[in-house]
Amino acid sequence: MTSAPASSFASTFDPAVLAKAAATRLMIFDVDGVLTDAGLFYGEDGESVKRFNALDGHGIKMMQQFGTAAAIITARQSPFVLRRAKDLGIAHVFQGVHDKRQAFEQLLQQTGLQAGSCGYLGDDVIDLPVLTRVGFKACVANGHREVKSRCDYVTTATGGNGAVREVCDLLLAAQGNYEAALAPYLA
Repeated sequence: MTSAPASSFASTFDPAVLAKAAATRLMIFDVDGVLTDAGLFYGEDGESVKRFNALDGHGIKMMQQFGTAAAIITARQSPFVLRRAKDLGIAHVFQGVHDKRQAFEQLLQQTGLQAGSCGYLGDDVIDLPVLTRVGFKACVANGHREVKSRCDYVTTATGGNGAVREVCDLLLAAQGNYEAALAPYLA
């Protein structure tokens, strides 16, 4: 675990939240309502189109660059999710999963991590079976009240509109990497 970060950004968070975020080695994201705004758009061919946020994507890339891996567990199946995961370098993608516990167990086996070193960002009750097992629990601002009430951190941004970036920045700050992640852009 990294020592307490010295950044002024990190000091804006509750110390207990920072401690849980600092211990996170794998951040798991739901898709609909987290990586997207939960809107579903259907084309004539019946394919659901998804809108992703570029800020969220860059946050995931920076988070991974500094040692926190990313994974996706989602109940829906979509080629757009696979494409977005590939663009972001997310190696662990579980789609069409209605019992997210099973995918989570597979993910733990694949990575060799313990549940306590994982984080989860969700929005709805389908996320609770995994969310209640991880070390760092987060929910988007427009998430279901039952999910929010069980989380360490609730974002100020809504799903698909910067909530993922907010969590990635929090993880970077908690792990003492926020300034280093920004440095290339401030030089």
